[in-house]
Amino acid sequence: MTQFRFHAKRLFDGQNFIDDQVITITNGVISAIDQNINDVDVKATGLVVPGYIDLQVNGGGGVLFNDSPSVDKLKTIMTAHAQFGTTAMMPTLITDKIEVMAQAADAMSEAITDKTPGIIGIHFEGPHLSVAKKGTHSAEYIRPISDDEWKILSRKDIGRVMVTLAPETVIPEDITRMVELGIKVCLGHTNADFSTAQAAVDAGATGFTHLFNAMSPLQGREPGVVGCALLNDNTQCGLIVDGHHVDYASCQLAIKTKPVGGVFLVTDAMPPVGTNQTEFPLYDRTVYVENGKLTSSTGELAGSSLDMATAVKNTHMKLKISLDESLRMASLYPAKYLYRNQRLERGELKVAMQADMIVLNDDLSVFETWIGGERVYIAR
Repeated sequence: MTQFRFHAKRLFDGQNFIDDQVITITNGVISAIDQNINDVDVKATGLVVPGYIDLQVNGGGGVLFNDSPSVDKLKTIMTAHAQFGTTAMMPTLITDKIEVMAQAADAMSEAITDKTPGIIGIHFEGPHLSVAKKGTHSAEYIRPISDDEWKILSRKDIGRVMVTLAPETVIPEDITRMVELGIKVCLGHTNADFSTAQAAVDAGATGFTHLFNAMSPLQGREPGVVGCALLNDNTQCGLIVDGHHVDYASCQLAIKTKPVGGVFLVTDAMPPVGTNQTEFPLYDRTVYVENGKLTSSTGELAGSSLDMATAVKNTHMKLKISLDESLRMASLYPAKYLYRNQRLERGELKVAMQADMIVLNDDLSVFETWIGGERVYIAR
């Protein structure tokens, strides 16, 4: 058994800010919280908060998950994002060949078996998307669902599973089948009308991928997928708050419209995160990085160079959302989406939760990152 006591001079536990709290961590899990500051092993002088949970991560550290998926590449991506406070992620495979999907599932199985820190499951963004709203995805690989995909989606050794799909390409009965398998179904890269999107929600879809981006817009006579996302209180939406994907006013409108907890932060991060890359290959194209914006050589946005620390800071500073709510949007709310109707394992710093926590500087940059009671990053 490994046990130590961690003194947080200032703690945000997911609900409240509290001074001088001592967290006892036993085998990576919080076993007690008290105020006996005379008996501690580690002292943190910054603000200690729950680790960030990113449900849409395509890459980082110079690596794209699609490029020959492996455990080593997953570790590289995780290490890149840990320095920005991410303690749990859903590595995301964008639309690709079935062979790449199978390879990604095998890599995820190995990572889950080995308990690779921070890797909790896989997000398949595609291949069952709308060509009209494909964004930077390759039309070559967009296809109807097949038995080969079902074999992958039915696996029980790849952690938690999310699927982004266009409801006009997948029948409601197949969405229900996914949900019965335990999959979190999100609508995205879709040109569906409101009624088609609503039918998917009625069939069990509970999420919307990067709200506003690559989906039919809200209009007066056709609410579209955006209207469906904003109207359904029982759904949650991922939001990219980087100033490039969505206007800040639209971000504010979404947060104001959805119930509390209905919007969580995602990065949609690509390989440049944690590097000085100015360009990288994607499919048969090149993606260029300029002032934090990623643009494909064919003209469309191609993911982001956003990290979770910046997403939180933008939410607090640009959207004028309170700090506690901004932090919840990066930790508690994605956890609640992923663990819906189940006991939370992360997202708060409370007894019985995994000791995933970060120490923030006054400017909300990350000083330390801890995953399961192990420090995986410290600023130098």
